Amino acid sequence: MGNRRRGGGKASALDRWGDERGDCVHPLWGRPRRVHCVRLLGGGEGVEVKFGIQGVNSGPISTADSVARVAILAEELGYESIWTGEHLLLPDPYAPPAPVEPECRFVDSVATLGFMAALTKRIKLGSGIILLPQRDPIVLAKELAGIDVLSKGRLLFGLGVGYVPAQFEALGIPYEERGARTTEHIEVLRTLWSEPKPSFDGQFTKFSGIQSNPRPVQQPHPPIIVGGDSQLAFRRAVAQGNGWYGWHGLEGTVEVLKGLEKAAQEVERPESLGRLEISICPTREEPGITDMDTVKQYEDLGVDRLVFVHDPWDSSRFPSPENEDAVVRFIEEQARPLGLG
Repeated sequence: MGNRRRGGGKASALDRWGDERGDCVHPLWGRPRRVHCVRLLGGGEGVEVKFGIQGVNSGPISTADSVARVAILAEELGYESIWTGEHLLLPDPYAPPAPVEPECRFVDSVATLGFMAALTKRIKLGSGIILLPQRDPIVLAKELAGIDVLSKGRLLFGLGVGYVPAQFEALGIPYEERGARTTEHIEVLRTLWSEPKPSFDGQFTKFSGIQSNPRPVQQPHPPIIVGGDSQLAFRRAVAQGNGWYGWHGLEGTVEVLKGLEKAAQEVERPESLGRLEISICPTREEPGITDMDTVKQYEDLGVDRLVFVHDPWDSSRFPSPENEDAVVRFIEEQARPLGLG
């Protein structure tokens, strides 16, 4: 069983936040909730929470054998999705806000997704996340369309703006343009993925009289999942995304949902995007979830997907047989309380 149905169980420990104002269909999430800017209860019958694994192209999982081992195992255990991370470059010597030292390995996200597509048949393939303003959107649209075609429609496209100035400097991209580039690049990708005769006239990208085939299997496009914790990122998710993705514990998730609620009052959400799917990596406050009561608390908030990652900040971030085994044990042990396997 790869998923668990919502509903039932004891009252959430998060009931202390906010008040109840009656059931309604929330404009973002599209299923019954008790609506308050702080109180967002799930519980719709028949809606399933999904489970994924993140960080399969970095640190201890950054060799061909380790990626293959983890991807195949995750599918066999019944995880719904497997996600890559991304840092094209890291500053040397180390300097904040870089997440890790410059020696840390990050295998290219797109290459890893393609590699895993060939090894698996069912598990969805997510980028969690690609730093969109650091990429050429026309080239990236082609690469990701290829992943979706070769995987028979399993791509989940997660994106973010980036936060390490040294990366942008090395790439010759003004750091202060990263938000504007992200917003525009999303529309470039959407245009190339969905239109048979695409054209675009933007600030950073212009084209007409071209075609880019094949387009993705998923039409009009693969799910576009926006990452980021700023209010601008929340607005972008509401206005342009099929979902939102981030790393938080329970209290952080509450703050995210408050931010998304606020964004929903500030920007218009196209009807074609449907409800906003919420994916959470619960690693910063809960490295692993060991009981279904905790899962239920995320469910009650309205989280659609929990994506687990072996702690990337510890001493096992470099490849070795021992470190690879530790990640495999984590994935297997995490599966047990979720009813997977």
